[in-house]
Amino acid sequence: MGAPRKGWLKTLWSAAKTVAFLGPGIILLALQYARRRDQLEAMEGRASRAEAWQGVGRPRGLEAIPGGVRVYFQEAKPGQGASPYPGHGQGPYLGHGRSPYLEAVFLGEDLLRLTWFPREAVPPYALADSKPPLWEPERLETPEGYLLKTPRLALRLEEEGLSIWDGEGRLLRREAYPERSGRAWRHRVRLASGERVLGLGERAFPLDRRGGVFRFWNRDPGGSYGLGEDPLYLSVPLWLSLLHEGGYLAFYENPADGFADLRGEEALVGFWGGPFRYYLIPGPLEKALARYLGLTGLPPLPPRWALGFHYARWGLRRREEVEEVVEGFLRRGLPLRAVHLDIDYMRGYRVFTVDEGRFPDLGGMVRAFREKGVRTVLILDPGIKAEKGFPPYEEGLREGVFCRLPSGEVFLGPVWPGLAAFPDFTDPRARDWWRDRLRGFLELGVSGFWLDMNEPALFAAWGEPTFPKGVRHSLEGQGGDHLLAHNLYGLLMARASWEGFRTWAPLSRPFLLTRAGYAGVQRFAWAWTADVESTWEGLRTTLWALLGLSLSGVYFVGSDIGGFSGDPSPELYLRWFQMAAFTPFFRLHSARWTKRREPWRLGEEVLAGVRWAMGLREGLLPYLYTLAYEASHQGLPLLRPLFLAGGPYRDPPHGASLGEAFLLGKALLVAPVLEEGARAKEVPLPPGRWYPWQGDGALEGPGWVRLPAPLDRIPLLVRGGSLLPLLQEEGLTLHLYPGEEGAQGLLYWDEGDGAGAYRLDRFRAQRVEGGFRLLWESEGDYPWPWDGIGLKLFGGRLSRVWVQGKAYPAGEGGVRLPPFAEAFLEVAG
Repeated sequence: MGAPRKGWLKTLWSAAKTVAFLGPGIILLALQYARRRDQLEAMEGRASRAEAWQGVGRPRGLEAIPGGVRVYFQEAKPGQGASPYPGHGQGPYLGHGRSPYLEAVFLGEDLLRLTWFPREAVPPYALADSKPPLWEPERLETPEGYLLKTPRLALRLEEEGLSIWDGEGRLLRREAYPERSGRAWRHRVRLASGERVLGLGERAFPLDRRGGVFRFWNRDPGGSYGLGEDPLYLSVPLWLSLLHEGGYLAFYENPADGFADLRGEEALVGFWGGPFRYYLIPGPLEKALARYLGLTGLPPLPPRWALGFHYARWGLRRREEVEEVVEGFLRRGLPLRAVHLDIDYMRGYRVFTVDEGRFPDLGGMVRAFREKGVRTVLILDPGIKAEKGFPPYEEGLREGVFCRLPSGEVFLGPVWPGLAAFPDFTDPRARDWWRDRLRGFLELGVSGFWLDMNEPALFAAWGEPTFPKGVRHSLEGQGGDHLLAHNLYGLLMARASWEGFRTWAPLSRPFLLTRAGYAGVQRFAWAWTADVESTWEGLRTTLWALLGLSLSGVYFVGSDIGGFSGDPSPELYLRWFQMAAFTPFFRLHSARWTKRREPWRLGEEVLAGVRWAMGLREGLLPYLYTLAYEASHQGLPLLRPLFLAGGPYRDPPHGASLGEAFLLGKALLVAPVLEEGARAKEVPLPPGRWYPWQGDGALEGPGWVRLPAPLDRIPLLVRGGSLLPLLQEEGLTLHLYPGEEGAQGLLYWDEGDGAGAYRLDRFRAQRVEGGFRLLWESEGDYPWPWDGIGLKLFGGRLSRVWVQGKAYPAGEGGVRLPPFAEAFLEVAG
């Protein structure tokens, strides 16, 4: 009775909060909607028993096609000239019949696409515009089966299934031929002993997904969530397999409702509709992720201000309250870069409105904030209040952009303003309509949008808090139901909002934050972990979710500091703040029923710790901006689990290092404190030399080390061989952490917004007798924006630096130099 009782109490608490803040009317709508949804789905026969699963049988014949092979199975009716498996040439042709067949096509030497037919096609929303070229593999007949081979990847067609091998001849994956049931497909993948499965989007589960069952279905869990809640807001059907030797990435290009069962020695993966198409990419895993982003789209370079600190709170109901908070941060010297307005700014929660009584002259407030260096971000929900005379609703009806029921009537569901209609973002007309609705806000000077409730989420008294699965969608004109379009909703809302930015604010880089999404959402928006509970377990769960999103190609991620819906203790608040300072999206946010969380309200000790974290974040801005550049141009992740550190490092079986410490880029190892009362932490060291942040000496990995973690600090290490660019009061300073061969570093810089000039600076320190030879190479037209450059050495004592025959003595804080092409660093001792 424990788990059901806990779920029932959670439901009651969530309902009580809804009544308290929205009134009983919304509860009545939620009851009515749940009943109506069940009736609609019963009418469509969705409650009927599914068809039995049927296997495709064994291969019967095949033929070569460009880039690969088409394989026919025993249900096929071979035509003349069919040759038995494993021969090929004049194989049977199935045309458009229902018999199953497989197309295996190489889109590069390291990218294999497998597509099973018959398939229920969906427009390729997840993919970037560019089409990878075909790669012609070697085609070989072997005793074990028919083999297609490139220098990086090989596919073997066997009697019972497929096997995939890397270029070194190591087995990566073995899978059985699939089964189907009506619209649904599923298959089994053999998991090796010790294999770790990672990714799958946002999950409240340890980073290694083995042992869990996961649903691919974007869902608002309601209230706050904790460990084990599934599904959550952002599903990506992508997994990374970490093997003892090598690994691979598998991406299922199917947005339909699906699942992955990883509890046994075989993984069972399936979808209840849509195409059964998936891509396989061999490791190393960091390169596999970059290859996946080449397929689904690189994240754009964000505006630099977005990498600073953001503030939000649901419940700031008047302009004066927002202004008071902004002034509170600035007066205390706390670097605030953006303020987010929750649904309180709207008139009766109606999207695209402003309550002028409570937020008079919103544009004036936005401009005043920007003059102080603070940008304004507005929340947007997709639901358009179904109210006669409400212009967006009337316009949407006239233009036919709303989702409809099979009967043809506009679908209405309950959200914050009451019953609402919802744009069908799979229809180009609806995306254009939404795009144009953003014009007014962008002309006011708003710098970004926060996209919420876009799973899509509704208020339902029971059952699925979303659309009935029979709701119709355009899908670019081909038509389809919500089972296919549900997971696409957040992705395509972000796409429409992105297009609004590009149309109405073309000189600015878009900033979009989304709660829901699907593969490819990284092309348009950042994401955050939303309504996690305010507990120590919630903090740990958040870290796992952030790393899981990063391993699913969604690189710009963050959380609500302190959790969303509770009141964290001062210690938990500060530890969360410290961890968040090293995540790409750095925001404080909470629900309206929580205690106020501005850092000065939690005591001087907390304020001092927050000041350290915020100051360090500002100092790291050149490094973070460079990481953002690398993500946008090379597909490299910002947040990385330790196994991406390189070398033979593996997580020790007794430790929690796989999900309790992480890398920010390649240079920084962050070990957040995740336990109450802890003042030290056991930190795993990947191979190589690691320097404690601002400390003396160096540590050698692999291994474990116990580091101090006083309340105002967390363990932070820098990889040997790094040249870290930091902002200090004097300007930019290079922190040199030597490795065996020296060190190197990269700095990207530009105006911080728009598409103007840039500069890319490469620094390389080489060990020479008596010190280091430091080389500085630059490209791009953006001028060096600082007065000279600072230099500080760790792991040795810098005595002086020679530039063009002139000596510059170094003190304890390092040395400041004029721009140079080559410098010699004298090191004492």
